[in-house]
Amino acid sequence: MFSMNMIPAMVASVELMLNRWKKMDSNEVEMNAEFRMLAAEVISRTAFGSNYLQGKEVFEMLKEMGTIAGRNYYNPRHLGLLGKIVKSNDDLKSDELQKRIHNVIIKTVKEREKTMGHEDADNTDFLGQLLLSKNNIINSQGYQLSTQDIIDECKTFYVSGDGTTSLLLSWAVLLLSIYTEWQERAREEVFQIFGKETQPHFEGLAKLKIIGMIIHETLRLYPPGIAIIRKNEREVKLGNLIVPANIILHVPVLALHHDYDIWGGDAHLFKPERFSQGVSNATKNNPSAYMPFGFGPRNCVGSNFATNTAKVTLAMMLQHYRFSPSPNYVHLPVHITMLVPKNGVQVMLHALK
Repeated sequence: MFSMNMIPAMVASVELMLNRWKKMDSNEVEMNAEFRMLAAEVISRTAFGSNYLQGKEVFEMLKEMGTIAGRNYYNPRHLGLLGKIVKSNDDLKSDELQKRIHNVIIKTVKEREKTMGHEDADNTDFLGQLLLSKNNIINSQGYQLSTQDIIDECKTFYVSGDGTTSLLLSWAVLLLSIYTEWQERAREEVFQIFGKETQPHFEGLAKLKIIGMIIHETLRLYPPGIAIIRKNEREVKLGNLIVPANIILHVPVLALHHDYDIWGGDAHLFKPERFSQGVSNATKNNPSAYMPFGFGPRNCVGSNFATNTAKVTLAMMLQHYRFSPSPNYVHLPVHITMLVPKNGVQVMLHALK
């Protein structure tokens, strides 16, 4: 999902955001809205390259589908026979959006295929890499990517990167605006590695240890997905508990991330130093209890993309601004498919001299 070739697109997208902030009359910025726009820009550029405007169109339609899904998350009619026979307005709208998304991606794929063989063609973006793989056998069973596979992969890229990226950044900036000592430590680290003007690059991102700790602690306190739902295929024994086959398992990530027995009596506090010795040493007795992107082979494919986008964004913000909470901010995290700030995240920006 992530490659070093995506860094320039991330940097260019953050630059657009920073330039937009210079033109604002007020120094109060609603960060969640800004980071949603940033995520759309970054994902569209890294997924579709020069066709990123078409990528933005896909992004907006998937965003609308996400809103519909959240609205119907607890609707019991979708679980019964009636929901399969009689379609609601939301069902019909989802079907329409699915068709439009399919058509846009198909059009983009066909346009790209026409230019793939040109000498000046840049196929380093996500779509280009998928198309290069389309005619190659990609596993030991002789499987080859189909056009539908490419469409599905593009959808997954958007969905995996959008919410995780924008929410991670929103909560991280809020926490850094409150805990200014960590904001200053992170800024000092950025200045040491990139200076005050140099754009972030792949080699430098790996050296951002303090920002890495901040990202981990943000994801612990505010994991984008508050739970993981899985279905076990066969009977399994968990300690003294026998779990029959075909049982739906609900893993409460948010509860695990705030458990005093796992993290200690200060589990509710923002303390990035927990991760100074890495994730495996952050907990008292159970390193697998930290799972902001899931765990094991089903780990979220957008995790590296989200964390590297966050590193680039935070580094460039810290080079240009200090930030503090706005008096208009009201803290109200709510679960709407993901853990979102219902009232947004208003932050005061102060340009560095």
